[in-house]
Amino acid sequence: MNSVEKTQLESKIIEALEMCYDPEIPVNIYELGLVYAVNVSDAGEVDIKMTLTTPNCPAAASLPSEVETKVNSIAQVKKVRVEVVWEPPWSPTKMSESARLQLGMI
Repeated sequence: MNSVEKTQLESKIIEALEMCYDPEIPVNIYELGLVYAVNVSDAGEVDIKMTLTTPNCPAAASLPSEVETKVNSIAQVKKVRVEVVWEPPWSPTKMSESARLQLGMI
């Protein structure tokens, strides 16, 4: 996979992540800043590092598997690994300006 193909695939992955929502907040997980890293290998394998708003998040069991399922549905993706990390801890400062605006924080 060349760099243009990887960039296009990364864009598709971000689109898929924008279809995943925290059940308690009406903003997608990408805009919320819950996705810390998306790495795509030349072989089409995807590693995603993400967090949750809190360790006790009700979506702790379902959200990572939803991310994996949605990203895995992209044709060029060969394998997906989702790792939930707690460092650095999530805070509202990680949200995009659009998310803060949507939630009335601006």
